[in-house]
Amino acid sequence: MPTRLTARATVSFACAFVCLGVAHAQFGRGGGEWSTSGGDAHRSSSVATDPKISKESLSKPGFALFWKMKLNNEPRQLNGLMPPTLMDRHIGIHGFRSFGFVTGSADNVYAVDTDLGRIDWQKNFGSKSAPADASLVCPGGMTTGTARSIGTAFPAAAPGGRGGGGGGRGGPAKSGVGEPGEGAVTIAELAARAAAAGAGPAPGRGGAAGRGPGGGGGRGPRMAVVVNSLSSDGMFHTNYVSNGDEPTPSIRFLPGKDANAQGLIIVDNMAYVATVGVCGGVPKGMWALDIASKAVTSWKPESGEVAGSAGPAFGGDGTLYVSTTSGDLVSLEAKTLKVKDVYRAGQELTSSPVIFQHQEKTLLASTTKDGRIHLVDSAAMGGTAVKTAPYSTASDFVPGALATWQDAAGTRWILAPAAGPVAADAKFAASNGAVTNGAIVAWKVVEQNGAAALEPGWVSRDLVSPLTPLVINGVVFAVSSGEYRGTDSKMTAAQRAQRSVPAVVYALDGATGKELWNSGKTVTSFVHGGGLSGGAGQIYLGTHDGTLYSFGFPIEH
Repeated sequence: MPTRLTARATVSFACAFVCLGVAHAQFGRGGGEWSTSGGDAHRSSSVATDPKISKESLSKPGFALFWKMKLNNEPRQLNGLMPPTLMDRHIGIHGFRSFGFVTGSADNVYAVDTDLGRIDWQKNFGSKSAPADASLVCPGGMTTGTARSIGTAFPAAAPGGRGGGGGGRGGPAKSGVGEPGEGAVTIAELAARAAAAGAGPAPGRGGAAGRGPGGGGGRGPRMAVVVNSLSSDGMFHTNYVSNGDEPTPSIRFLPGKDANAQGLIIVDNMAYVATVGVCGGVPKGMWALDIASKAVTSWKPESGEVAGSAGPAFGGDGTLYVSTTSGDLVSLEAKTLKVKDVYRAGQELTSSPVIFQHQEKTLLASTTKDGRIHLVDSAAMGGTAVKTAPYSTASDFVPGALATWQDAAGTRWILAPAAGPVAADAKFAASNGAVTNGAIVAWKVVEQNGAAALEPGWVSRDLVSPLTPLVINGVVFAVSSGEYRGTDSKMTAAQRAQRSVPAVVYALDGATGKELWNSGKTVTSFVHGGGLSGGAGQIYLGTHDGTLYSFGFPIEH
């Protein structure tokens, strides 16, 4: 009997690692692991594959409000809840769990069980009230979402050789049965496979993912998994996903309190964040924290400040790219933040860059204040960029961030939010109705005379102050945020909130922009900044009044 029980325990433990590897193969890169602002290091705001969400499934009944919960978070100016970062199929003592990690403006972090719709743990980092000099630009409190360690490699080529469209990190998943002549697969090997798939470092192994608390390691068990956040006092926090405990003391990241920080991201045991405006005495610029040594490096633009809402984006080789309001798109060395190259747009840049591969080139896209998209070859930033005709001429045109995805035929798309009517010179067909307030605008990346070009695709239905869309498996989720964005600088946050209307979420066909589904009157407050995150069959939206919504398909228990 003891021998049989031992065998069962060994098999169960091995199965746990096999399942963990399979889970990350299905829900990791290209699946549902939304680990930072924009989902990945490239800020694509897209998830290539999903087990439930598709154009076909959204065309039928079933996708609806899954759950909603009111979190005890007090807004700071217009800020409320940030989009949750996600961890699907985390394995612990209670089996597989799925989590969403949400930051709230009042210095709160919540770990939400996304299957059951309940709070697992929550932390407050001490901010009790907004600073006396709070403003729309400097709201105080937490201003950036949580982040988990992430790699910079582009997704592996899809079947047929198309780059950037497939899921997974590379080779196919392997079973727990040894190959002929190899003998049995050990627990250590299974753990190593899980680590390689993104589950965290294997016991006893180093590597970028395993050094220090930010890389998924920390003190204690080497398979411990963590989530990171930046509190309003400028401190960098590491919390175990299982219970919220901090395995190591918080680290000084920013030199002051109440900075307006954007786009926290963790790459190769380094944390990065951008600061906009001079808030709390913190200079505007880019900041990098070596989590192991606690050393902080910074870079400040020669003029202007970092543009966009998603912070820095990373190329496949780990190079950082940052847009600035002075019109410079800058590439920086990852460890030192030294300038490598610059593209000069000649106009104020208004969005964080998005990065993707096309025809063996790494391309960058960002928007300018005159309503254009600039497409830049990362290998020739001093050269000539592709520019679209102005697609938005509204005075409050602030897209913040873009989205990109690749369809099954290999066509690359770039999506951007637009304010007001779409400019006629952009040559988009109004096939989804008249646009007066705003819309999502989609371009195809095509080849013309041996070079990449942007061809008008589609314009969505009318949306009020649309946010950066989320693309899952060819379905575009767009948010009509409802936020009132007037040009009167004297209007207070309270006045703007009063004139805002509830948000509505729409699911659109990624090839045509045709509406497939909408949330109707389910959402009862507006959304400022942030937007959607999603994967593994669900999408998430946090609103100004502190309510977190989950939409998806019912789970089969």
